[in-house]
Amino acid sequence: MTPPPVRVLLVEDNQVFREALELLLGLRDDIDVVASVADGNDAVSAAVEHRPDVVVMDYRLPGLDGVEATKAVLAAFPATAVVVLTASANVREMDALQQAGAVACLTKDQDLDEIVGAILRAAA
Repeated sequence: MTPPPVRVLLVEDNQVFREALELLLGLRDDIDVVASVADGNDAVSAAVEHRPDVVVMDYRLPGLDGVEATKAVLAAFPATAVVVLTASANVREMDALQQAGAVACLTKDQDLDEIVGAILRAAA
């Protein structure tokens, strides 16, 4: 019996990238994108409403940044895992994301297979 797909919430302010990632992940049988939002402030309410297994979080966001949004999502819905996907973050920023509770930090230029692998590992 096949396990149910991993429920994913995307938090990404770049509309083109968010829609492309949503489309690519949506083609997979093992991932179900349950919602996507463009603002860190909307991450918490979307997580509570949609109960994702994994939140894919950008670092640079309007409203709450990735660190603040990660802390807020995990405080409101601790059953989820956060995977950060960012265009660029320095070592200090990556450390802050992991201290906030992110289980993985990836860059947007990594292969889709690496991103999917991090999502699936985070959900396991």
